[in-house]
Amino acid sequence: MMKHSVLILCTLAPALAFGQAFDRTQAPPLDAPPALKLPMLERTSLSNGVTLQLVQQHELPLVQLTLVIVGGTKLDASQPGLASFTARMLTEGAGTRDANALQSELAFLGAQLFASAGTDAFTISLNVPRRTLEQALDLLGDVVLRPLFRAADVRRQRDLRLAGILQRRDNANILALLAFNQLVFPPGHPYHRPSDGDSAATAALDSAMVRGFYDQTFVPERAKFVIVGDVTVSEMRTLLTRRFSGWTRGTTARTMAAVTAKPVSNAQVKVYLVDKPNAPQSVIYLGAPGADRLSPDYPALMVMNTILGGSFSSRLNSNLRETRGYTYGISSQFSWQPLPGPFVISSGVRSNVTDSSLVEIFREVKMLRDLMVDAAELERAKAYVALGVPQRFETNAQIAGQLVSLGYFGLPLTSLGDFVSKVNQVTATDVQRVARQYLPAGTATLVVVGDLAKIRAGIEALQLGPIAVLDVQQVAR
Repeated sequence: MMKHSVLILCTLAPALAFGQAFDRTQAPPLDAPPALKLPMLERTSLSNGVTLQLVQQHELPLVQLTLVIVGGTKLDASQPGLASFTARMLTEGAGTRDANALQSELAFLGAQLFASAGTDAFTISLNVPRRTLEQALDLLGDVVLRPLFRAADVRRQRDLRLAGILQRRDNANILALLAFNQLVFPPGHPYHRPSDGDSAATAALDSAMVRGFYDQTFVPERAKFVIVGDVTVSEMRTLLTRRFSGWTRGTTARTMAAVTAKPVSNAQVKVYLVDKPNAPQSVIYLGAPGADRLSPDYPALMVMNTILGGSFSSRLNSNLRETRGYTYGISSQFSWQPLPGPFVISSGVRSNVTDSSLVEIFREVKMLRDLMVDAAELERAKAYVALGVPQRFETNAQIAGQLVSLGYFGLPLTSLGDFVSKVNQVTATDVQRVARQYLPAGTATLVVVGDLAKIRAGIEALQLGPIAVLDVQQVAR
């Protein structure tokens, strides 16, 4: 027993000595961010013009393939929700398989296949083990080139979507998001309406409409493959040529009309309330039109937003969650999209502190605009942003996602290295400058969804700006 005691004391002695010399009242210094090492990107194309971008990752026998087709919900025109519905129907049956057979075969191969429509593009992603890649590519070929769009399947999915649209009225977070987008982005702007459309447009969906939209939008000249995994570029070119070289335009491609509608910038704060009787909390959306991803202010904006509400230790979260206990969490963010999205501060707060929460939110925005950030807070925020970049390259799917995202803006992979360098050069003066330019202290659009019988008087007493009450049925139509 004595030997064991001596051994433990000898083992702990260096640690105890280190603990005595270590000043626990001071945070340890931050190391400089390591140099960013980006993967090598290879390019080629198929005979029909479809491009391939590939990153070799041979550590694991896995392959991530993402097909990107430019278009997305921008092509909805007068049929809101049609693009996302068409993407949803791709996996409801393709080739000789119905939805159940397709999913069963994917599961047998250890593969996952998803299709979706964003504002600017359709994406079909396939994640598969290397050993079953060829069989999975056969399924991908059917989904992309030979979807069934059977009338019975369209009716079933249409009814499910209609039920989901009706449920919007009971979800305060969705109501706040819908109302905010409708107010900041006018009719005609692609961000004005949700990607799943409205009940009237959804009720009109049928198989012929979906098939016609697919024929006009799934065209090879707008397509590219982004591939990351245990493969080579010559190998993937051969495999994809075998399955996609016959993909040619069937009909005239649907025109992507230029967006002429401009976001709404207020001359003062405007307050919009949505009544949700008996709601135990209020959902707050406060914001304005955002910034361009290609702006030279992008690095400074990322640092500034990290300080305000872009991290768990941000000012907003530290104040409203940690200090005051008003909320489980609050955040701020810029939505980076090819057309500049909004800047939004959002949170759910207890009903009885709705007005107090708004006071604190506006106070934090004003302080960031009026006062310089100190050196320690600035360095933490810069390190948070810079060190977050390597985390985007941990998996095949993350690497592919970065390539797809950069592609929307026409940016090369090397731009991320430039971004990290510019983040490290951001100064306190830069943070204050972009805070004053982009944070909507006196021009915000404020949406609050909650029990107006409990919260309206408190909000009115703040005298933030003119108040209007929105109808739930109109917001969630």
